[in-house]
Amino acid sequence: MFWKFLDNIESVICRVLLSGFVILLFVQIVSREAFGYSFSWIEELSVYMFVWFVYFGASYAAKMSAHNRVTFQFKFLPDHYIKYIEAFADLFWIFFNVCFLYLSYDFVFNKMNKFWKSQTLGIEMKYIYMVLPIAFALMTIRILQVNYRKLIKGENIADPDQIDLDEIKAATDAAKS
Repeated sequence: MFWKFLDNIESVICRVLLSGFVILLFVQIVSREAFGYSFSWIEELSVYMFVWFVYFGASYAAKMSAHNRVTFQFKFLPDHYIKYIEAFADLFWIFFNVCFLYLSYDFVFNKMNKFWKSQTLGIEMKYIYMVLPIAFALMTIRILQVNYRKLIKGENIADPDQIDLDEIKAATDAAKS
């Protein structure tokens, strides 16, 4: 059970963050419209939650193998070569992530001044920017995990958008006949 939770950690975090900032923004709108009063900290916290949501969402998309790719050229290749070419392209992505992970870690933990604080919440900005090394480390792990599942285990991991398109096409073909 713990491993299943850990395997879906990005999904859980994204759900909590999304519902959190939507509720906060709803409270802000109701407060402003009904009472003529707004909470300054809600705006700032919502922005931070949204940024964290985006980065964890990118990691979740990497886990689902759902990031956008240029795949037109694959139509001209045999199917068994495609997963190896994608894995080779993922090496560049991993290289970028590792470089960014190093730079963001260095920035957050070595170069960031502890007196840099958010304007209304007063939180050290280090805690806000900590999402960068966390998310890029998770994304790198997820890319490696997907390639392990594809290349070593032989699993067919399809892009969720492609699955939806295939279902729509099948339904359209069934309706025509």
